[in-house]
Amino acid sequence: MKFSRRPPDEPEINLIPFIDVLLVVMIFLMLSTTFSRFTELQINLPAADAEKLQQRPGEVLVAIAADGRYAINKKAVDGRSIELLTAELVAASGGRADTVVIISADALAAHQAVVNVLDAARRAGLARLTFAAQSGTAAAR
Repeated sequence: MKFSRRPPDEPEINLIPFIDVLLVVMIFLMLSTTFSRFTELQINLPAADAEKLQQRPGEVLVAIAADGRYAINKKAVDGRSIELLTAELVAASGGRADTVVIISADALAAHQAVVNVLDAARRAGLARLTFAAQSGTAAAR
């Protein structure tokens, strides 16, 4: 009689139950996780009840009409050259470099007219610029 010995079966890992358990754990973690928010700074800004100032000495208002005419502080500028605008801005700012230039351009004004004001402000040494805009309700009327 011949007894043959079979080689022992190598143990194998069944992955199907392992995947099932991992899916259940993952679903549990997804449902039970709470997301925390970052803490936010609570800031109380001051409110002003006073009327707006009519004269603002640190500001120069430059208005640009649709046809390209300029007005500085509601005073019409005779020409349209950058040199003339620069001289008018220097005179309106009083030589102060911290003066804010507010550009109020018509919606139909050429872009070049706005760029001319920006260039004149740079030449006058006025680096603080801002653009005026209408609120959404005023623009709808």
